[in-house]
Amino acid sequence: MSLRQILIHPDPRLKKMCESVARVTPEIEALADDMLATMYDAPGVGLAAPQVGVMSRIFVMDATRDPEAERRPMVLINPEIAWSSDDLNTYDEGCLSIPDQYADVTRPAEVRMRWLGLDGKTHEEDFDGLWATCAQHELDHLNGILFIDHLSAIKRQMITRKMVKLKRERARG
Repeated sequence: MSLRQILIHPDPRLKKMCESVARVTPEIEALADDMLATMYDAPGVGLAAPQVGVMSRIFVMDATRDPEAERRPMVLINPEIAWSSDDLNTYDEGCLSIPDQYADVTRPAEVRMRWLGLDGKTHEEDFDGLWATCAQHELDHLNGILFIDHLSAIKRQMITRKMVKLKRERARG
């Protein structure tokens, strides 16, 4: 298990549609382990494969916020939304690929996700609250969509300029 570098917006890989995973292989299992370790280290509640430069339909999440609660790491391969509620929820979202930037994004309050697990079986589960927001945010990544794409053009441009500046500063050391 090793930590992977998280891509920072703007990076063209973050805007691309990811390819389906044909089957669970040792490489996919290793990727999932690395992604979970990277997510926890960041720290974050979700991480999609394109954020670590892998263009495959896989994301990890653990929206357990209570430090006293047991972690619940999840690996979702080829995830899809099977159902979403009409009720909406607005959450102040952030992203590991857009550090220190947050904005209100409105999404369905509840979703039913269907995905392939590391066990090679199809799973389905209903999510609400932060879990629902996280699942939809990470699924967006697999489709080349960032949370800032849900914002006005002016807010999106402002955040993008901040990220370009951050990348320049990091490159200088």
